[in-house]
Amino acid sequence: MSRVAKMPVSIPAGVDVSIKGDQINVKGSGGALSLVQNALVTITNDAGKLTFAPANESREANAMSGTMRQLVNNMVVGVTKGFEKKLTLIGVGYKAQAQGSKLNLTVGYSHPVNKDMPAGITVATPAPTEIVIKGADRQRVGQVAAEIRAIRPPEPYKGKGIRYADEKITIKETKKK
Repeated sequence: MSRVAKMPVSIPAGVDVSIKGDQINVKGSGGALSLVQNALVTITNDAGKLTFAPANESREANAMSGTMRQLVNNMVVGVTKGFEKKLTLIGVGYKAQAQGSKLNLTVGYSHPVNKDMPAGITVATPAPTEIVIKGADRQRVGQVAAEIRAIRPPEPYKGKGIRYADEKITIKETKKK
């Protein structure tokens, strides 16, 4: 059995987990998330703890039991605490401004770039060079952050661009005469 799947997922107070057919629904103060259950994994709810076991002895079922456990754990953490990604803008004149569910970026192009946020994702700009993306779904928060970063990825010579707050950019040496 997968080492990750051996650890049960504890359900905190205020979180409702329902398993109906092949659908897993998690509701909490941060929202509601759903996931399609894999046929290779059996999920049981034992008094506030979810346990995951492979349905058969195959290698795929063993691997999928750990994957399903982590996905459900991310859903439980997402509806209780939520997830966030921080981006920073490096460059002269680079700035970001959040207006409701839109993000307006000025990142060195001849035009401003406007990015609409999907449902369930909130964006904030505590400073003109900082972007904070929050949401309950870990995958969507990371995907939106990657899409924003892709608008102007950091370049290797001066490091200008949009980068994650904890990202380290290796600066290349310029060409010598």
